[in-house]
Amino acid sequence: MNLKITGLNFDVTEAIKNHVTEKLERINCHAANVISVTVTLSVEKVNQKAEADVHLAGKDLHVEAVEQDMYAAINVLMDKLDRAVLKHKEKSGDVRGSKPEVVEE
Repeated sequence: MNLKITGLNFDVTEAIKNHVTEKLERINCHAANVISVTVTLSVEKVNQKAEADVHLAGKDLHVEAVEQDMYAAINVLMDKLDRAVLKHKEKSGDVRGSKPEVVEE
């Protein structure tokens, strides 16, 4: 997995890089087909914004979160990203025609 962390109007520190990579481990557990992740962190007046573009095999996901604190924005972003990856995983698994269950009476 390729990881790129950038900051707009914001200096990305080692602590923030470590926090992002630690949170991305959970995403890697749920989806092994992650090709690359681009995380963009920005400051807009009072709000802290975190965005992620995830390139999966066959799908691109874009998720963003805006909070008052950068660490809170990263946490919310990773929660949203986790839900999006799980949803994509469920949808892609259902495509190949699962057989209907036979109920015996």
